[in-house]
Amino acid sequence: MTVAKRKIGSLEVHPVGLGCMNLSHAYGPAQEHKQAINFLRKAIDLGYDFLDTATIYGMGNNEKLIGEALKDRRNEFVLASKCVMGFKDGKRLLDARPETIKSACEASLKRLQTDVIDLYYMHRPDPKVPIEDSVGALADLVGEGKIRMIGLSEMSADTLRKAHAVHPISAMQSEYSLMTRNPEIAVLDACRELGVTFVPFSPVGRGYLADEPLDPNGYHKTDLRRTFPRFTDPYFSANLTLLDKARQYAADLGCTVAQLALAWTLAQDKGSVPIPGTTNLQHLQDNFNAATIVLPADVLTRMNSDFSPEAVAGPRYSKPAQDSVTTEKFDFEAA
Repeated sequence: MTVAKRKIGSLEVHPVGLGCMNLSHAYGPAQEHKQAINFLRKAIDLGYDFLDTATIYGMGNNEKLIGEALKDRRNEFVLASKCVMGFKDGKRLLDARPETIKSACEASLKRLQTDVIDLYYMHRPDPKVPIEDSVGALADLVGEGKIRMIGLSEMSADTLRKAHAVHPISAMQSEYSLMTRNPEIAVLDACRELGVTFVPFSPVGRGYLADEPLDPNGYHKTDLRRTFPRFTDPYFSANLTLLDKARQYAADLGCTVAQLALAWTLAQDKGSVPIPGTTNLQHLQDNFNAATIVLPADVLTRMNSDFSPEAVAGPRYSKPAQDSVTTEKFDFEAA
């Protein structure tokens, strides 16, 4: 089956991209170096042509991996990275001052071993710096040929419009899945209105929507899900009925649960490009092939009802994490 490409700015990519964070941190220890290099090369072999990384992933090591693994195949994929959320002396920091954005870009270019980053996101809003100033710095980088397009991550529709007024924004990245539907409040509509590609991260619900069950008592000590309310009880168990429903839908359609979740995301917004992450080669291929799955209209309607925002137990973020973003919340979440 031929799969139509989707647009990010003037570039076209396969509907499913690859989030590279998992190779370096977040859900457990970093993948062994040689294995990670081979994994990235295998992704390109399979046809992945949109790779997503960030300064903060592995404190720069994720960008280094991509540079080392794919510097000789740079023309085969669209490369996205992120700034603002960075590090100094091994500690995380948030800094969207224009001079910091520009120096961060220079450092990322060196780690990635490339002359240009195709899509460069602000990873998070910085409440101390007007969005217009930060986007102005990114616009300078576009003018200098160091980045091709500007993106935002985990920001509100209002922030997107303010940024877009300074320089065209090509992509907005935010968490979006059957379990997290907040972009439907305002961001998806704003993206369609402005011609901005929506890039859902964690479209498989951070691994919740998968055939292999998670164990809330078995997370690695470095697994970020230990800090997310939905991945610990009582919320984890309260959502198991939703997982059972997803498994039944997947069984009926003859696909994996992860493929079902990705097919739903692709169907919800015909221009979106989800970026699931994995370190498993079989999942890598399964995720790529999810673009061929077409959900019948009646199934999509039933899934939207079964997985309504009110049906999901627990907040997606802890309070400190929620305070670091400006994404909209549903009325029942704000209560």
